[in-house]
Amino acid sequence: MAKAVVKAKMTRSPAKKVTTSKAKAKKANGTVVTRYKCRMCGYVYSPLRGEPHNGIPAGTEFDDLPDTYVCPLCGFQGKGKIGKWGFDELHPTKYICSMCNYIYDEARGEPHRGIRPGTKFDDLPDNYRCPVCALDPKISKSFGDVHKQGFSPLDI
Repeated sequence: MAKAVVKAKMTRSPAKKVTTSKAKAKKANGTVVTRYKCRMCGYVYSPLRGEPHNGIPAGTEFDDLPDTYVCPLCGFQGKGKIGKWGFDELHPTKYICSMCNYIYDEARGEPHRGIRPGTKFDDLPDNYRCPVCALDPKISKSFGDVHKQGFSPLDI
């Protein structure tokens, strides 16, 4: 799939890009954002943060990057000029709680809570609560329960 997407971008054809829900993050207003990871060094480009130090403001979608775009880490580290063609959609498997930094790992699951290893984050019930925050009465009292919406994908 990634090669077809890259080829479509290189030829500038209006091919429709297919994305999976795992590669998507949500903005605060609920719109979906797709992040991309450099195949060479692992740098993650996120439209949520852009690259202000390179003149790319937050909110700039990957497809809207200039054709001269180069991975900021690969170029800096001297590994070559890895352009947009060297990025793939990010498929996170780990998610972090915004309150306590607990990490939900899809491979590990939470067997002690009845969540089998391999359970995708998107497949967790909507009433899923952070297991750490749920046990801390100070967090619950001050901030309420931290549900799925309080987690964000890890860049690693």
